[in-house]
Amino acid sequence: MNIILLGPPGAGKGTQARRLVEERGMIQLSTGDMLRAARASGTEMGRKVAAIMDAGGLVTDEIVIGLIRERLADDGGAGFIFDGFPRTLAQADALGQLLADEGQTLDAVVEMRVDDEALVARITARSTCATCGEVYNDLSKPIPADGVCETCGGTEFKRRADDNEDSLRTRLMEYYKKTSPLIGYYHAKGNLRVVDGLGAIEEVAAAITVALDR
Repeated sequence: MNIILLGPPGAGKGTQARRLVEERGMIQLSTGDMLRAARASGTEMGRKVAAIMDAGGLVTDEIVIGLIRERLADDGGAGFIFDGFPRTLAQADALGQLLADEGQTLDAVVEMRVDDEALVARITARSTCATCGEVYNDLSKPIPADGVCETCGGTEFKRRADDNEDSLRTRLMEYYKKTSPLIGYYHAKGNLRVVDGLGAIEEVAAAITVALDR
């Protein structure tokens, strides 16, 4: 099963992707992680990525699709989670063509729907473990009282510099301008599933399970 997790910044896509990796053995394809891995690989593609990033440029859709093509060869049978890609209609078309070329399908697009004001409240209260990246929230999942990460035992936590209201509203506007048109795009294709992204982590995970098993 190949799926896309779709939603605005802070909707919890990364958290839910990690759960699907653990529970279903799926492979999470995060464009940021792929670009960092490519840069460190020393391959021809990696050197191309490094040159662009070092020059402060934007990596082209063609390069990202090339990286995804390489990763599709690692399919272990459980499928892929596309996290952070596609972000535009052009990228969605390119991904669809790539999957078709590789004899694969996109089985579901899960939109994690949220309310903007509730999302702002959530994100400005967010922090992560500096060691493993586990997400905590002052409102819904506070850092353990003993100051020890429940996932890895780390004791250092950090807040992203852009987890403030002004930065988040700028990121939300970018999402609505460029990425939200994908909701209608995938609805028209018949593979859109909608879940409430503002529930507790376990509730959202259960809703995603229902959506994928449908």
